[in-house]
Amino acid sequence: MKTNRKYILIVGMVIAVAAGSIKYLSHLATVSSNVNGHELPIYSVETEAKEVALTFDAAWGNEDIYEVLGILKQYDIQATFFMTGDWVEKYPDEVKAIYVAGHDLANHSENHKNMTQLSIEEQKKEIMDVHKKVKKLTGVEMDLFRAPYGDYDDQLILNAKDCKYYAIQWDVDTIVTKRSV
Repeated sequence: MKTNRKYILIVGMVIAVAAGSIKYLSHLATVSSNVNGHELPIYSVETEAKEVALTFDAAWGNEDIYEVLGILKQYDIQATFFMTGDWVEKYPDEVKAIYVAGHDLANHSENHKNMTQLSIEEQKKEIMDVHKKVKKLTGVEMDLFRAPYGDYDDQLILNAKDCKYYAIQWDVDTIVTKRSV
C-alpha cells in the first residue's frame, strides 16, 4: 500500500512536470490579463525555455508533506505550495520546511471559500489574512494567488491585483487528487 502511494505521488508529479505551466511566474510576468473585456488568471507564460510549474495545494492534512519534499529533493524539482491560512496555523513547521527547502510559498486564501460569493472586502481579507501569517512566520512576501476550486471572476482577479498578487490558475489537472490513494 505504501509503495502504491509513493508510486502514485511520483507518477502524479511526473505528469504535472511534463504537462504543466511555466515556473516562477512572478518574476517573469508583467501581464495584462484582460481578454475581450474579462479579467483572467495566468494559466501559463510563454518562454523558449523548457520549464513547467509544479504546484500543490496545502489546505488539508500534512501526512505526506515530508515524503513529497523528499521526492522533490531527490529529483531536484522546485515547486510552489499554495497554502490556506488554516493550514499555515496548524502546520507552521511544515511551512518553514517548504521554505527552507527552497520552494515557493503561495496563497490559497484564508479559509478555502468560494471567493466569487464573497464581497470585495471579504475577498481581500481572505487573501491578506494568510499573507500576514506567512509573512510573520517566514518573512516571505507572497505574490501568487490561486483561488480555491478555480472559482474566480473579474472582481476577484482585480482584488488580487490590488493586494499585489498575480492570480494563477492550473492549465493541467493530473486528477491525482481525485483518486483513492
